[in-house]
Amino acid sequence: MHPTNLAAPLADWPIVILLPVEWGNHDALQHVNNIIYFRWCESARIEYLEELGLWGMIEKDRVGPILAAIGCNYRRPVTYPDQIQVGARITRLGRTSFTMEHLIYSEAQQEVVADASSTAVVFDYRSQSPIPIPDAMRRKIEQMEGKSLSSDVTRAP
Repeated sequence: MHPTNLAAPLADWPIVILLPVEWGNHDALQHVNNIIYFRWCESARIEYLEELGLWGMIEKDRVGPILAAIGCNYRRPVTYPDQIQVGARITRLGRTSFTMEHLIYSEAQQEVVADASSTAVVFDYRSQSPIPIPDAMRRKIEQMEGKSLSSDVTRAP
């Protein structure tokens, strides 16, 4: 689901999704558990990859992204009831990998509650090894982002 009232901090992000905070997201300390933020980022990441048309590549060629690293900065606790907006954008294209950033915004608090960054590697699942980002995928990402991200693809992993 996409938000109808996009939060200002997410105005220029190519992908923004809207998710409910569910009662079951809470932990014993009465706020959303830290792992849930990674699930929210995953949902936005999948939406971005679907927009790229990546599922056809995965099914046909057995090539797709594999998560190499992820980190999250928790700014404010989130509690039920709330809805959050989660943005996804790619900020770096390497030779075989890319960096994706996320911003998580609480509609109840009207604040950014977390930001996250991940690195994914384009992976050939048949050979079990990284491969260069296909040119068509690179072009589609740069089109979605509205700018070139490929300035130095020879050094970046």
